[in-house]
Amino acid sequence: MSGVVPPSPAWVVALSRLPAMGPVRLGALLGRWTPEEAWAQVLAGNLHRDEQVVSEARSLGPALSKRWQEAAVLIDVTELWEAHQGADITVLRAGDRDFPSILVGDPDPPAALFCRGAIHALDAPRVAIVGTRRCTHAGRAIAHEMGMTLAAAGVCVLSGLALGVDAAAHEGALASRATGGAPPVGVVGTGLDVVYPRRHEALWEAIAGAGLLVSEYPLGTPPEPWRFPARNRILAALADVVVVVESHARGGSLHTVDAALERDKTVMAVPGSVRSPASAGTNELLVIGCPPARDADDVLGVLGLDTIGIGRRPSASGRAPDVEGLGAKVLEGLGWEPATLEQLAVRLGRPPGPLARALTELKVAGLVTCQGSWWERR
Repeated sequence: MSGVVPPSPAWVVALSRLPAMGPVRLGALLGRWTPEEAWAQVLAGNLHRDEQVVSEARSLGPALSKRWQEAAVLIDVTELWEAHQGADITVLRAGDRDFPSILVGDPDPPAALFCRGAIHALDAPRVAIVGTRRCTHAGRAIAHEMGMTLAAAGVCVLSGLALGVDAAAHEGALASRATGGAPPVGVVGTGLDVVYPRRHEALWEAIAGAGLLVSEYPLGTPPEPWRFPARNRILAALADVVVVVESHARGGSLHTVDAALERDKTVMAVPGSVRSPASAGTNELLVIGCPPARDADDVLGVLGLDTIGIGRRPSASGRAPDVEGLGAKVLEGLGWEPATLEQLAVRLGRPPGPLARALTELKVAGLVTCQGSWWERR
């Protein structure tokens, strides 16, 4: 290590890199000492003798204290800090000026945040848009439109950068940036240099460039299953409102719902087809009393912001279609769940021939789209 003493955040990074160092244990150390002092205690191997730390940290005994001591000897704090600086990472902990005030007093707060991008992105009203990775075409379209419309209205769209609904919501929010939409924020469950899923590398970079990426883990932290429910509690804590677009009956997004309800946050759900497994979880949320999120106006109303009159049925023009006869029945039969011609014929009890002609007319009118053999309302 060089003769230059690293700044206080560098020691937070070093502490975060110790094995089995979670937010509770890190919070116990930082609540007892400054980061520099805590590091000295780790090196001395004395942590298990401090009654305050032992009472606040989980399972901190001689074995873990020794393990930390052995790991700390091998860590070059200056080198570790320079790596974070080189990656444009800002390290925040409770008490820092830019640490999100909404996390102060949280029942399970992060002890530190690793941020890349514009911290001020969290200054706007915040809505978390979450849902299943295995979303339907309709769910993806709804998430994209809601993300874009809310961002255009000045709302910060939060999500977890997962596949499916999360990605669609962020892509929608990014689409509004060209016309002055609010910057999006991604909350992730890995180090900010470990893109997960890998296919989202371009999306991560876009979020970091246009808004903010947030993690409670230092660089190099790999994806592990337990980290994502932990990530979801931060997502819920940062949000003013949580919107679930689609969720299976036991979907992972319900972890975010539970964390939000524990914090008395408003949870909204997008109504879906009773025939769609991807809407089983959201429809159950409606049954237990969560308000519906039929469109961005519903969400803006809950936030106490001005609605923008976007209408209840998404369409290319924003106007309800003037369709009668068989065309109207076809639109009603499609609902918001894509269907093949054969499935639609079964739903409506009509022969495929007339339905095919009606679908073609609706497609020309811009009211439905076709991908392969699947038809879907616009």
